[in-house]
Amino acid sequence: MARMRYVVTGGTGFIGRRVVSQILATRDDAEVWVLVRRESLERFERLAADGEQAWGERAKPLVGDLTSARLGLNEDAVAELGAVDHVVHCAAIYDITADEAAQRMANVEGTRAVIELARDLDATLHHVSSIAVAGTYRGKFTEDDFDVAQDLPTPYHQTKFEAELLVRSAQGLRYRIYRPAVVVGDSRTGEMDKVDGPYYFFGVLAKLARLPRITPMALPDTGRTNIVPVDFVAQALVALIHKPERDGQTFHLTAPKTIGLRGIYRAVARPAGLPPLLGSLPRSAATPIVRATGRAKILRNMAATQLGVPAEALDVVDLFPTFTSDNTDEALRGTGITVPEFASYAPQLWRYWAQNLDPDRARRDDPAGPLVGKHVIITGASSGIGRASAIAVAERGGCVFALARNAEALDELIAEIREAGGQAYAFTCDVTDSTSVEATIKDILGRFGHVDYLVNNAGRSIRRSVSASTDRLHDYERVMAVNYFGSVRMVLALLPHWRERRFGHVVNVSSAGVQASSPKYSAYIPSKAALDAFAEVVGSETLSDHITFTSIHMPLVKTPMIAPSQRLNPMPPITAEHAAAMVVRGLVDKPARIDTPVGTLADVGLYFTPKLSRRVLHQIYLGYPDSAAARGVTPATPATARRPKRPARATVPRVRVPRAVTRPAKRALRLVPGVHW
Repeated sequence: MARMRYVVTGGTGFIGRRVVSQILATRDDAEVWVLVRRESLERFERLAADGEQAWGERAKPLVGDLTSARLGLNEDAVAELGAVDHVVHCAAIYDITADEAAQRMANVEGTRAVIELARDLDATLHHVSSIAVAGTYRGKFTEDDFDVAQDLPTPYHQTKFEAELLVRSAQGLRYRIYRPAVVVGDSRTGEMDKVDGPYYFFGVLAKLARLPRITPMALPDTGRTNIVPVDFVAQALVALIHKPERDGQTFHLTAPKTIGLRGIYRAVARPAGLPPLLGSLPRSAATPIVRATGRAKILRNMAATQLGVPAEALDVVDLFPTFTSDNTDEALRGTGITVPEFASYAPQLWRYWAQNLDPDRARRDDPAGPLVGKHVIITGASSGIGRASAIAVAERGGCVFALARNAEALDELIAEIREAGGQAYAFTCDVTDSTSVEATIKDILGRFGHVDYLVNNAGRSIRRSVSASTDRLHDYERVMAVNYFGSVRMVLALLPHWRERRFGHVVNVSSAGVQASSPKYSAYIPSKAALDAFAEVVGSETLSDHITFTSIHMPLVKTPMIAPSQRLNPMPPITAEHAAAMVVRGLVDKPARIDTPVGTLADVGLYFTPKLSRRVLHQIYLGYPDSAAARGVTPATPATARRPKRPARATVPRVRVPRAVTRPAKRALRLVPGVHW
């Protein structure tokens, strides 16, 4: 038996792959060549081999490119196809937000090349157009209508119109044209490739779902559109391809009725947990506001960003034409292929969207705990605060990516976490090296898919007065290289990924010394202050992307970094575990900053009594010597470190070390606004 042969463009896309599956499922004699770009061959192989609806050997790849001359096919490739009955042209850019040049190249020039291929093969061209060709036409738009002097408001409308015009005007071409409405996910599974059409409303509705159920809701019946599920489109299109004597006809794959925002709300209210819709606002009152916002570009862009809706979508708020489908209804009569009611499959669409497409889904906490399943990068994880934080995060169900230069110490940390039942992975990385950071981030994202949190903990400190540093600029440079530029380098490497996921949070381990302007640390403290300022500035820019920052003004912590200071430190240190608890708080609660009472006291003092505060700091400077290295002496051994030699009274006056603030003072300081403990 002779086989029916097809060439399908866009066969690995959302509509196209279902068309290929439908052809193979309903036609035992079918052999389908799928036009596929070389970089998409792997995707083709998966569709051909995987799942219950695997295409098998009857589907073959045709390596080419819609945007290349003659589809990138040479004469030998065309000759190898042999006799082809149908060319099904599904490939196009169906994105209203895409660049105009890209849309023109794919939608118009791509269609021109497909027309030439259909002519060379003497095949019937089945062109998948769109109801967008009707533009803003007001009134009934039939399947026989095309150019009725309608406005075409966007490049998408314009290029789809021009592509259909090319098909209609091609000499000697057998063709059929299909105009789908707004195509949503599968009516049975809800499966969808991207956010489009009514899905733009879903993000807004998800925010309304946080309101109490007793909240009275009233919405305008605006945003009217025509919606069909993708499985209906694929079934109807394949059935219409094989209907005899239908060449030259156009088929509307549309729903009998349009649906607006209120209808969408009612259809998904139950699965989304929305408050009941009790009334409606006059459409006449809402539409002018939306259109005015659409015309004022600044207002439009601001509203679109906050609502999570593409700005271009506000330019085409409502669908004006009413579509008839007489040809389609007649041709499909008796096949059982009909458009289901939107309300009947809307719950499936919502559930699939919430699990797979909701841009805010990465921010949802696991019911078992806020860090359960979260991917957390911790720099400087081989010791001190970083090590304790890695253990604390893993204990709370997080997956830790531990970064440091000391591979041996990292291996010990990972072994300890895994022995306790946690999940952790080691990555040797130098945060001062851009190549090392980029390779590490690429490795993590390639292996694990995503990163939720970054803890910028890696740092170094130098205790040396400025008078002893006039010939040591390199001290300042190397401290900035780790504490500031290393942290910035990590954020910049992750920022594109986080913008795409619409979620990311950074915890910067800063210092209470930034608040106190601690003397002897003119290299260390400014590096941390610069990091604080970076977080404040960038955090204000990335708020709509849901990328946030926490700066922890960490008090003195008992780590190897402070060992050279020994008992000379002006405050008793907290443990690394205590510091790790502060890091966990920053990850879970995400405050802008976490301060300590002493740091806040220093802040208040510098603000209200600056002269007195500086005198106190100067006395601390006089009584707090430089490090042993800065003084050119051999550091004390651990045994002698217990009783450090008292500095000579004539050169370094003795000062009384401040004691920790009392409990009543702590309670009073908690009243300071904007400070998080």
